[in-house]
Parts: sequence; C-alpha cells; structure tokens
Amino acid sequence: MTQTLSEALEGIAEERSESLIAQIRDNNDKSNRKIVVLDDDPTGTQTVYDTPVLTTWGVDELAAAFTSPGTLFYILTNSRSLTEPDAIKLANEIGANLNEAAQRTKQKFVVVSRSDSTLRGHYPAEVDAIAAAVGTSDAVHVIAPFFLQGGRYTIGDVHYVAEDEQLVPAAETPFAQDAAFGFQNSDLKQWVIEKHNGNIDADQIASVSLNELRSSDLSSLTDRLANLSPGSVCVVNAACMRDMEAFVLAAQNAEQKGQTFVYRTAASFVQAFAGLEPRELLTPDEMVDGNTKTGLVVVGSYVPKTTQQLASLLESEPTLKSVVLDVDKLLADDSESYLLEVTQLVNESLQSANVVLSSSRKLVTGTDAASSLSIGNRVSDALVSVVRRLTKRPRFLIAKGGITSSDVATKGLQAKHAMVLGQILPGVPVWKMPADSHFPGIAYVVFPGNVGGTNALLEAFQKLKA
Repeated sequence: MTQTLSEALEGIAEERSESLIAQIRDNNDKSNRKIVVLDDDPTGTQTVYDTPVLTTWGVDELAAAFTSPGTLFYILTNSRSLTEPDAIKLANEIGANLNEAAQRTKQKFVVVSRSDSTLRGHYPAEVDAIAAAVGTSDAVHVIAPFFLQGGRYTIGDVHYVAEDEQLVPAAETPFAQDAAFGFQNSDLKQWVIEKHNGNIDADQIASVSLNELRSSDLSSLTDRLANLSPGSVCVVNAACMRDMEAFVLAAQNAEQKGQTFVYRTAASFVQAFAGLEPRELLTPDEMVDGNTKTGLVVVGSYVPKTTQQLASLLESEPTLKSVVLDVDKLLADDSESYLLEVTQLVNESLQSANVVLSSSRKLVTGTDAASSLSIGNRVSDALVSVVRRLTKRPRFLIAKGGITSSDVATKGLQAKHAMVLGQILPGVPVWKMPADSHFPGIAYVVFPGNVGGTNALLEAFQKLKA
C-alpha cells in the first residue's frame, strides 16, 4: 500500500532540530581509526566528497590509504556483479589484505559494507565473510538502507522507495523482481529472515525506532545497542539525516562500551558515520575543463527508471548521436567484428557530436541468477571495450548503471584509483580520473540506475555539455 511521507510519519515524534555531526566527528578523531567502505558497486560514493576511491586492494595500496589524510576511503569491489561464491572469496581476500595493511601501519579501522538502497546484493553471505575476514565474526549486523537523495525511507521497520509523492514498499517495486537479488518482504525484519533462508530466529533481530532516534536523550538507546547479543541483527529506521546521525552517535557510544558492529548500509549512513557536512552540488567549472566540445554518455542499466531517463535525454536533445549496442548481436558468435563497428561509429561521431552509447532496451535474462549475471557482465564488457578503444577524448563521460559504471572506470578508463569531487545531482557522484588513466583528469559521472526523476540524466548532460 502506498502513502505519502507525511502520512507514514503520522504519530511519530518530530525530527531533532540540532545536528550531531560535530559530536560524531569528535568521536572519529578520538578513535583514530579509518573508515573503510567496501562498495559493491561504484554508486555508493553518492554522498561524499574529496574522498579517495581505490579500485584495487593490494596490501601496498591499502597501507598507503591507511597512512593518507582523512578518516574515510572507499574500495570499489563491484561484488554485486559476482556470483555469491565469488563475492565471498573476494571479501575474504580484501579482509586479509586489510588486516595485513593495518598491522603494517598500526592503523585501526572499521568496515562498512555499502550496498543497494533498494535491498539488492549478497546479504548475508558477503557481510558474514567480511566480518569473519577482519576478525569480527560475532559482530552485530547493522542494516541501514535509508538513502535520502534517492527517496529511500525506513519507517516502522518497512523500507520504502519514493515514486513522485508516494512511498512504495520496496517489495512492490521493480527492484524486488531483480533476476539475481529479488525479494518478497518490505518489512526489514522479515527481509532479514528471508535472506537468511529462515536460519535466524525473529528474537535475534532488533530494530531502532524513529521515536528512539528522535529522543533528546540517546543514553538508553546506546545501552540497548551495547547489549545486543553477538551475531544478532539490528534494523535501523530513518526518514531524515538527523535520524541517521542519532543512530551513528549512539552506535559509536555503544562501540566505546565494547560492542562490535559490521555495517550493511546505503550511502546516507556513510555520510553521517564519517561526520561529513552537506556540500553544494558541483558547478560545471568544478567538473569540466579543456577545449574538447563533445561528451559521451554510456547507458547499460535496464531498470525502468533508466529507460525513462534515456528516452527523455534523446527526445530533448535531438542533436545527440545515438549508438545502440544490440544485445542479441552481441550474444551471437561474431561479436568482435560487431564491436569494432560500434567502436568506429562512436569514435567518428565524437568528432562532431555528443554521443549516447546504450545497450538495446529489451532485457535479456538467463535461466537463473548466475546466468542472468553472466549476460549482464557480457553487455557491460562490450560497453567497456568500446570505451577502452576510443581514440577521441570526450569532454566528459557519464556512465549509467552500477555494473556499467564500475567496469567503465576500472577496465575502460583503466583507473586504479580516483577522487570523488562531489555530486552533479543529488545522489549522483562525479569522480576525477587520475593521471595514469585512459583519459587523465576527465570528469567521470557515476550515475546509479535507480536514482533521479525522468529528466535527471538530461539535467546532468546539460550541466556538462559545451
């Protein structure tokens, strides 16, 4: 059943008026630990700024990140594109390397597993693996999918996705029908049981209510969090950033009392946990420089929101050159010659026009989750191949979709690291590519498939075009 946000919040205390960011930041300074965000696709940088992102995780690279300024860095794992066994294997590898780098640098750290605000991803397997790998197998799982900029709210333990003015329970959205990560429950306590395949008891799952978070005194919540049993799960309700700040402060205080958490969250939690003040959206001058006039938009995501945004862009910008990668042709035997044709067309078109390279919109799935992931990865690999072979440097590059934007960054632009400048639109991060990448210094827009209204992709394009 849909309802408005104000209807969902009827009878709940007003949100707190004061920010808790200063206290959170003070706790972070005193703890002298690094916040390491393992991001299962690159869109999780959508609430941070002036933040480094690693796309590799060797011990040397992690040690350098541990000794760099700041309290926060991201590791782009892209594990949502992997099968569950491969995601577990990767978590074990990164955890072992984090431990070794931390011992080498004598640096304490805490792990946040940043994942999808619409509940898609390898839970609980990935989180269990991460916790075990860093030596905290008994940590309490914190589930906090609230994401303000994307209109994702958790109220009364039910997780909602905002569509225009209406809140739709997450299980009633297209995201819940995901071929690899579908689910049936919007109530997060029931969702946890579903994802554990029933192998967890209801009394092992706690939740933190909005009224608790909006209380003037957080000491009783701190005590309750500190006394949660090892290996239990804690669901966090939140409808504004003040709610998330209150939970973070209470959780920090519970950690000081000896509690251990592993965090499975969306992006708004990271912003609060790192003590980051809000930042204005980036201006064109902060993103684009140079004399190049034409840019490139790469669209791989198949969610309905992306398809609507692509249609709006093409309809509103008739001078754009549209190049469509036909998935049926791609999956045929002679895909290499077809890819060469597409690459040549994009290169030639960029000489005189802005270009949109998109996969054909008919969704092709496999017979199970693994085969569907495999098809998605083949499409992403093809888009990446085109970007990697480009000889004409674009003015900017927008990549739409999680797997797509990850692969374009790491394989297409060949970036081992990047800097998050900030956001071009709410929830849409911009990275600056490093000197050793395919297009040094280019503004790279990591556009989530499931974020923004119908005209959001058009708005980002218009901010960046010459």
